Formats: sequence, C-alpha cells, structure tokens
Amino acid sequence: MGIIIKPIVTEKLTAQGEKLNRYGFVVDRKANKLQIREAVEKMYGVSVADVNTVNYHGKKKSRYTKAGLLRGRMNHFKKAYVTLAGEDKIDFYANI
Repeated sequence: MGIIIKPIVTEKLTAQGEKLNRYGFVVDRKANKLQIREAVEKMYGVSVADVNTVNYHGKKKSRYTKAGLLRGRMNHFKKAYVTLAGEDKIDFYANI
C-alpha cells in the first residue's frame, strides 16, 4: 500500500483548495512529512510548498442491539494538509 490512502473531499477543503491552494489526504500513519511531499509530487505532478499533519485517535463507539451492548472503536488515522506552490492545482474529478 502506498503512502497516500485517499483524498479528503469536503466543502471546507474544497474552499481551501480554491482559495489557499491547500488539499487534504488520509495518509499512512507511519509516513513523515518528507515522504508525503514526495508521494504527492509523484502522484499528481505538482510542486509542494508545505505539509501539515494531524494524528486522529479513533473514537470509542457503542450501540444497543438484540444481542446486547456492542462496544468498539473507530480506526486511528492520519491526515495531511498539503499546500501547493505557485499556480499548481489538483483535480480529483479528472479521472471520473
């Protein structure tokens, strides 16, 4: 599996992509900023100016069923916010 797992496409990040040239990705939890920079540059053919990362701890969840109370938690994951240099753009919808 690669470093980049999937892009994050939300209203907030779409607005940041248009205004600040910033895009979000869910990335491998062990990846560092340099590896993320190289992966984005290689995958999309753009130049990266800055990378910010955030680690998310999976929330605990529980639900009531006929069998009783089921407990578990969401997966841990890491987000990377990538700011592109110059006039570079990433179009996530180009391959559809």
